[in-house]
Amino acid sequence: MVKLVLVRHGESTANSANVYTGWNDVPLTEKGQQQARHAGELIKCISDFYPTHIHTSVLSRAIVTANIIADVGHFLAVPITKTWRLNERHYGKLRGINKDLSRQIFGKEQVLEWRRGFYSVPPEGKPVNDRRYASFDLHCLPLAESLFQTQQRLLPYYHNEVASRLIKGEDQLIVAHGSSLRALIKKLEQINNHDIVKLEVPNAEPIIYTFDQQLRISNKKILR
Repeated sequence: MVKLVLVRHGESTANSANVYTGWNDVPLTEKGQQQARHAGELIKCISDFYPTHIHTSVLSRAIVTANIIADVGHFLAVPITKTWRLNERHYGKLRGINKDLSRQIFGKEQVLEWRRGFYSVPPEGKPVNDRRYASFDLHCLPLAESLFQTQQRLLPYYHNEVASRLIKGEDQLIVAHGSSLRALIKKLEQINNHDIVKLEVPNAEPIIYTFDQQLRISNKKILR
């Protein structure tokens, strides 16, 4: 049996302010740092979990959470890969807007569809101007994404860099974001488009998947 542990980053300043974040780079709050340390303690106590690789996004809130977990869990020597493919979903023009205010502007039903509908894309924003994406053709980077599009850009990384190690019996740790993890969980658990609307991924609560040799889920557990 092999284990995959998924963790959403700790509370960010945008989470605290109830603001859409997406690809905006925001720090953890003090609470978020404490949550990351707690997640590290929980992961440290998982029986027979010895990750050979840590995977995270290129956004600070996930990277710092991963580093704290690695420190507390004694995984600092484990290689870590940072990839834009594990970034949060790109929220386009909604980035930086308070979620309650967005409901007043666009209406509750429209906002719910943008946030939870699998194929719904929010209004496009401006191209990302950030040095971490400097090596990419800006025309290839999203201006807004549906959950489906988020899933499509992260699955190649999952199959090539995560599943390939799991199939060899190597435990893996992914520290990412609410929507990117929802997109991955949808695939792992074969959740339909209707039921994915109800799935929430809380901050810093490790999700443990145990797989058999064919990477079929034999057990799932959430640590709090």
